[in-house]
Amino acid sequence: MGFGTVIWIVVLVIAPIAAVLFAGAFGLLDQLGRGGLALEEAPRPAPRGPAGPRPGGALARAEREAEIRQLVQARHDREASRGHPPVDVEAEVARLLALGSAEQLDPGTGEAQRQDAALRVEVRQLVIARNERRAARGEAPLDVDAEVERQMRELDPA
Repeated sequence: MGFGTVIWIVVLVIAPIAAVLFAGAFGLLDQLGRGGLALEEAPRPAPRGPAGPRPGGALARAEREAEIRQLVQARHDREASRGHPPVDVEAEVARLLALGSAEQLDPGTGEAQRQDAALRVEVRQLVIARNERRAARGEAPLDVDAEVERQMRELDPA
């Protein structure tokens, strides 16, 4: 078989097959980079109604109370596993709910009062952390509520 015969076989047999494959590849090139993970064609979620319960409704309050109870219980469990004294979960939940509902009952609560409540919560967290450090050193813990009140009086500019 000569070189000319090989050329004719390539031209007559392989070239048409290559042409068909090349023409079919254009459709594949259009689809390249598309699919379920592509940003341009990500499936859009169907429009829904409002997510969650109506704010301020009974269902929202119940959900909020359940979440607060779970967080307080988790904190209690962590502290108990570290050997810290137990926390009265129900009393802490009631205290947190009362703190939150006092702000919600008075819609005219000013920005200064909200800041005072936020500051009181932050001071309380600092006193609790200080008590943990004192307990680690073997010192007697402070009364959290009394210490929070004392520090709030010191911080009050009036």
